[in-house]
Amino acid sequence: MKLSCLPVSFFSDIIAGRMSLRQWAEMGASLGLDGVDISILFVPDRSPQTLTDLRRQVEDTGMRLIMVTSYPDFTHPDADQRKKELALEEEVVEVAAALGAQYVRVTAGQAHPETGREEGIAWAIEGLSRLVENTRGSGITLVYENHAKPGAWTYTDFSQPPDIFLEIFRGTASVSLGVNFDTGNAATFAADPVQLLTQVIDRVVTVHASDSSRRGELQHTLLGTGITPFPALFAELKHAGWDGWICMEEASYQGRQGVEAAARFIRKAWQNA
Repeated sequence: MKLSCLPVSFFSDIIAGRMSLRQWAEMGASLGLDGVDISILFVPDRSPQTLTDLRRQVEDTGMRLIMVTSYPDFTHPDADQRKKELALEEEVVEVAAALGAQYVRVTAGQAHPETGREEGIAWAIEGLSRLVENTRGSGITLVYENHAKPGAWTYTDFSQPPDIFLEIFRGTASVSLGVNFDTGNAATFAADPVQLLTQVIDRVVTVHASDSSRRGELQHTLLGTGITPFPALFAELKHAGWDGWICMEEASYQGRQGVEAAARFIRKAWQNA
């Protein structure tokens, strides 16, 4: 297992320019992480020179960029907007490749009130499948997440309900779309998070280690202090022979101390599983 981290606790500081990617990478290096993750929201300027500079900021610290999280909205009720979402996400993949990342986290889209269940599932399968096909050869592996709701969206994820997530998962089998399994979202919304994992484990490429303090409503908390059954989930992954990247979604808002505590917990939980 290799360990990376998405710094949700520092999103506002990085987006506002109060914290640079170099500073985030330096923190990751000092804490012994194997890599760091970013959100595409950290990269408003996508010019070639800026991307070269950002990649150098990370790699000069001895770190590498593992995953770029993104938020495509393939369930938008407007067909023209869905086309735009595909084009925008293809650009995200190009940006991730330029930054030296390995993975891009993708989503189904928002639960727009106008979007019905069957059409939303069909649109999500179509958008995700076309994205995989259109970005083959980029060097980026796309990973679809059992997602909840980012701050950038108005509505929750259309595939937040596990049954919808599984339908889209099955509908994208032919294009070999990977999975980024989010532990906290599974613990919050699935009746049995371990059972959900077993149903998708053959396509799990990366894991988002996150935690929630309650069921039915995602409330991020320091990893290891909430309801997520990390021992059981990690045991299932190990039993399946999985040994990839665990990307912590650190959202405790406890600063460096929170990242350090999360990393310590995940390493111990993995070792003991």
